[in-house]
Amino acid sequence: MFQTCKPLILASASPRRQQFLIDLGLCFTSQVADIDETPLDKELPAAFAHRMAREKAELIARQHPSSWVIGADTVVTLEGRILGKPDDASHALEILRSLQGKKHQVITGLCLCCVQGDCSESLSKTTEVCFAQCSDAILSAYIQTGEPLDKAGAYGIQGKGGFLVRSISGSCSNVVGLPLHTCISLLLHHDIIAPLQERK
Repeated sequence: MFQTCKPLILASASPRRQQFLIDLGLCFTSQVADIDETPLDKELPAAFAHRMAREKAELIARQHPSSWVIGADTVVTLEGRILGKPDDASHALEILRSLQGKKHQVITGLCLCCVQGDCSESLSKTTEVCFAQCSDAILSAYIQTGEPLDKAGAYGIQGKGGFLVRSISGSCSNVVGLPLHTCISLLLHHDIIAPLQERK
């Protein structure tokens, strides 16, 4: 669907983010950015996601000055609190209980960076997610699948956990980990990718 016109790096090991780009036909490499991912004192969730995405992208961009780097970071928040990955099954149950019947926000920070291109453009997108009400027995059965244990907010909307979600307002791909429309728009704007031309 698209062709990659400039060297492109995804500063993430997330298989979900990688698959989004692969599905659109993009050629890129992936490199994990080793940064401190601890929120600052009184740092708001959107500011934290924004800062993490920028720091990831800028770190990898400094190592590859001629490449364009995508950095992204996704946080799940409830009533202003960041919900990270659960420590264990009991913590996962505690998190999922707290989300029952409520609306929470999923915020993804996105940054596009290139040293030689003198570019560091960053933003954040928010999607509101409304959970259904489920019994502890159902939540426990879901936790036993193992899926919640490596997911922020203890669920994966793109996997088995999709049944927990009653509705969303905003980008679905943003909840998975990458606001895809926004990301592709940025890449097109900077001529990093282009629509694949029809072969004669």
